[in-house]
Amino acid sequence: MRSFCLQVLDALAAPPAGLSVAFVGSRAIRSLNRSYRGRDSVTDVLSFDYSDATGVADALRGEIVICPAAAWDQAGRWRTTPEREVRRLLVHGILHLLGFDHERDRGEMLRLQRRLLRRRFAPAGHPLLEKRH
Repeated sequence: MRSFCLQVLDALAAPPAGLSVAFVGSRAIRSLNRSYRGRDSVTDVLSFDYSDATGVADALRGEIVICPAAAWDQAGRWRTTPEREVRRLLVHGILHLLGFDHERDRGEMLRLQRRLLRRRFAPAGHPLLEKRH
């Protein structure tokens, strides 16, 4: 994941920065979504920008929280692989950390997201993407 995130930042000409990526269950992401966005529902990805936090900005740009269960469901629904869906969520989260907002722009963020996803960054087969029963 680290290499993939750094490659995406590089492709965006963004300065390299530390990113935390957390994979959490449905209950945890629903709780975070409710606490920070006022939405009482499971979501696929959340981004937390730490760039303005005192003493944190130099070490950590922000955190991306992904719900693998939501990613797996969406992958099945959209007939893609779970790996591609997690990559999409990582790119989506990174763009939010860089200030993009698809809820307010005129499609710029999602167009940029699609362009980035057409590129091949990191090798496939990361163990975090394997489905566990």
